[in-house]
Amino acid sequence: QLERQIANQETEKSAISNSIEQVTIIERQIGPLMTRMVDGLEQFVSLDLPFLQKERNDRIQMLRETMDRADVAVSEKLSQVLRAYQIENEYGRTLESYGDTITIDGVERKVEVLKVGRVALVYQTPDGEESGRFNAATRAWEPLDDEFKTPVRNGIRMANKQLTIDLLEVPVQIMEAAQ
Repeated sequence: QLERQIANQETEKSAISNSIEQVTIIERQIGPLMTRMVDGLEQFVSLDLPFLQKERNDRIQMLRETMDRADVAVSEKLSQVLRAYQIENEYGRTLESYGDTITIDGVERKVEVLKVGRVALVYQTPDGEESGRFNAATRAWEPLDDEFKTPVRNGIRMANKQLTIDLLEVPVQIMEAAQ
């Protein structure tokens, strides 16, 4: 019976040694993978609608700094990278409003920006007299017709929880698929 136990322990010892070797290999491979993930996230943010740019770029910069730190465990680094991906994913399902300064026809203007998932990014001036949208094709802000003043204002109020969530009419740009 002792011989069988010793044989089982030797088998277990061998399996554990093999697992330790595999962990070392995985740790060596996970670093470059995380770097590629952060690079991909940075590229995605640069090509996405330009909302919350400072916050999103700061998050990527913080990830890059964390990747370079030797005192942070690989598991913690991976956790932070995955959390950044989760946050970006959430942006596609949220209705948010925030103040920002944008450039319209070469002039900087303070506006309230409304982000409707990743479907629409619109703005309205504080006086409510001008509304506009971000045109993803031209990568520029452009004014909207007066018919969108009220829907944009209502969307901002919904995002700020000052109005009950309801259907919202916003201009949506249809992009052609890349060939």
